[in-house]
Amino acid sequence: MSYTPPEIRKVNVLRYVTPLREGGSLPAIVEADDDFLYVLKFRGAGQGTKALIADLIGAELARAAGLKVPELVLANLDEAFGRTEPDEEIQDLLKFSTGINLGIHYLSGSISYDPAVNHADPLMASKIVWLDALLTNVDRTAKNTNMLVWNRELWMIDFGACLYFHHNWDNWEQQALQPFSLIKTHVLLAQASQLAEVNEQLTALLTPDLLTTILSSIPDDWLNGHGAPDEMRRVYHEFLTRRIAASGIFLKEAQNARATLV
Repeated sequence: MSYTPPEIRKVNVLRYVTPLREGGSLPAIVEADDDFLYVLKFRGAGQGTKALIADLIGAELARAAGLKVPELVLANLDEAFGRTEPDEEIQDLLKFSTGINLGIHYLSGSISYDPAVNHADPLMASKIVWLDALLTNVDRTAKNTNMLVWNRELWMIDFGACLYFHHNWDNWEQQALQPFSLIKTHVLLAQASQLAEVNEQLTALLTPDLLTTILSSIPDDWLNGHGAPDEMRRVYHEFLTRRIAASGIFLKEAQNARATLV
């Protein structure tokens, strides 16, 4: 089974609608020139473009795995945008976010996933847990699920806390082969009863060629501040390739953590 990621479209931001203040990086709902609304993740926020890189990689890997993910767009913010914004904090954020940001299609009417009310089937839960272990996602807990229910379906959002190795490049080769102990806090771990089956399926699906295609969609100027873009893509590619090849390490960690819950 092969998969070809969709091309990520480019749009221009026309109107700042409202901030989403529950997010630490002050994402916002904006309107673009294609007449759609997007949740905009700003390059000028605290973790800069690294959060956008992690969000793009995580979202497209989840989409490849057959999970529901809103469309991503590369959203251009003009330098004149936001000059009339009365909130000084927001005005500064917009000023430092001139250029290409990340937009996520706004799912109007969606609600946050509530583990006390909503349910994910075992296969879906297993895919999500496995991917979050692969990506070392520290942010999909009962307190902050980063999942939405829209049209009675479960949608994945916000992968910005993934790949935390790239906040400190030291020993990234060793980090690629580490288990992920924080998987024990994953909101869907108890429901993830098909981890072994998913491991076999996704290690075959997430090929080096697929990773190359996804990484090629990252804008150069998101990578420029951290090194030569092609070299940075190579490191991300090598990290993910090594981690997928050694998936048994984080698979076992997840299975052991789940065994303490069920």
